Formats: sequence, C-alpha cells, structure tokens
Amino acid sequence: MVFNPDNADFFNGSAEDVQANQLLKYLQHQSPEVLARVARSISPEIKQIISQNVQGLVGVLPSEAFNVQITTDRENLAGLLASAMMTGYFLRRMEQRMELESSIQGSISLSRDPKPGDTEL
Repeated sequence: MVFNPDNADFFNGSAEDVQANQLLKYLQHQSPEVLARVARSISPEIKQIISQNVQGLVGVLPSEAFNVQITTDRENLAGLLASAMMTGYFLRRMEQRMELESSIQGSISLSRDPKPGDTEL
C-alpha cells in the first residue's frame, strides 16, 4: 500500500489549511511510480523495527491462540500512523548515518594503509 495524497480524508483540515500545506501540494504532484519507489526503498531492517514498535504499541497476542480485533477511533489511529511514520523517518536517517560513518571509516583506513614502497617514520 502506497501513500495516496489525493485521498480526500487524508488531510482533515479546512481548504485554507490544504492550500497552505506545501508538502501536501508537493506530494500531490508526484507520480504514483515515484511514491511507490520511495516506499520500496525502505530496508527490511527498518520494516522489522517499525513492525515491532507498532506491535508493542497495540499489544501482541499469539495469532494461533487468539483472534485479535482492535477497535480505535480516528484520532488514535492517526496518532499510531504518525508514530510509525516518524519512527520510519528517524530510522532511515540513522541508517544513512551508519552507512556514511562506515564509508568514512573505510576510506580513513584505506588512506592509513601503507602502500608498497612507502616508508614509515
């Protein structure tokens, strides 16, 4: 499932709020292919952490022993979704930072490795 910015219920605000929201305008001008590509770019590790986070918030009962149904209102569901999204954004940034630090460490170690013919003092 991919985010659909054209969904009338997505932005629960006045027409002026929708007009003033630049991010919503930007999203509405993106093609479905772009939105799908961004959604697919999330790593399995991030998906797993978000899933565990949401399960922790909702509560986890073994599905083989229980038929779990969850009832909530619109505001609480929106809060849960917002929490999952913010967790995803945060985790993706941390994943990028980890990759960058790893890359920097790799290039530092390569630059410190003596090359054939180099002499150390």
